[in-house]
Amino acid sequence: MNTPPSFLINISSPSPVSPDLMDSNETCRFEEDFKYILLPVSYTIVCVLGLLLNSVALWMFLTKMRPWNTSTVYMFHLALSDMLYVLSLPTLIYYYANRSHWPFGEGLCKAVRFLFYANLYCSILFLTCISVHRYMGICHPIRSLTLSKPRNAHMVCGLVWAAVITCLIPNIIFVTISQRDNDTLCHDTSKPSDFENYVTYSSVVMTLLFGVPFVIIMVCYCLMARALCQPKQLFANQRVKSRRKSIKLIIIVLVVFAVSFVPFHITRTLYYTYRVLEADCWILNIVNFTYKVTRPLASSNSCLDPILYFLAGDHYRTRLLRAFANKRVNDKFQTPQGKNNELALAKQSPAVQESSDSLH
Repeated sequence: MNTPPSFLINISSPSPVSPDLMDSNETCRFEEDFKYILLPVSYTIVCVLGLLLNSVALWMFLTKMRPWNTSTVYMFHLALSDMLYVLSLPTLIYYYANRSHWPFGEGLCKAVRFLFYANLYCSILFLTCISVHRYMGICHPIRSLTLSKPRNAHMVCGLVWAAVITCLIPNIIFVTISQRDNDTLCHDTSKPSDFENYVTYSSVVMTLLFGVPFVIIMVCYCLMARALCQPKQLFANQRVKSRRKSIKLIIIVLVVFAVSFVPFHITRTLYYTYRVLEADCWILNIVNFTYKVTRPLASSNSCLDPILYFLAGDHYRTRLLRAFANKRVNDKFQTPQGKNNELALAKQSPAVQESSDSLH
């Protein structure tokens, strides 16, 4: 007995498969109940942690880190991108917890899917900017003094936002909703009839916004590693601190790519490829499962990026700890002596405060 087409595999995250797309797998069926637990739980964790960590980061950048240097400009835009994405997660949590029923309309469906990819590629490009900036400071310090200005960093960030939005306009057009029985589906890709066109478009975007930046980052890190291993980098105390920050930056960015970006793009490529090639059902089940598992990992960069600010950001950790320490002191010791200490601290010269920052 043949299964009606409307109940065939759901491999378009989620969308029914058209018979003309998979004529050799008309009876293939995916068991996807796992995603109705995995995705709501993982997205809830990312939403809570991302909202907390990025709220603190934005508060720090806007109130405690001024005037901004070049690194801070890039980190602020990275935190802003993460915050916009985590604010969209409650709708996806409801969608998957309600077993793929989207009651919010087509416009919000397009917006939520757009924000996922916008955050994904903005994060990659801003991490690339941070890496190139640190590479210039280590390998070309003199040239970096003239090129690495906050004003230039703001211009670069504007170009990043413009490039990502431009590249994702077709994604807004492809993404749509459809009806399946009594449920409304919010497609992550496109209608089955447009899927091959979507794969072509997605491959171009992946090459431009993931492949090229990843190569740039790896080249910068190889050159930085070679420079940092040279004894001449240890001739000054300030150079030692810069070396430590650069090593932390390399490790954190590589971890973010290894956890969030690389697995997602590999499994998504396999998923699209085997679907277009009309692979056997058991292969489609495997790639579908791995693709669904790596989607929360791609979202987790919103929680990993604040670690970069804390460990490798310029003065971020020092000023964050100082801000919370001052708050505790103000809450517990509102005495004349405490006020005198605060007054003395306020009168401390900016040069002394900056010297204190540089020790961390």
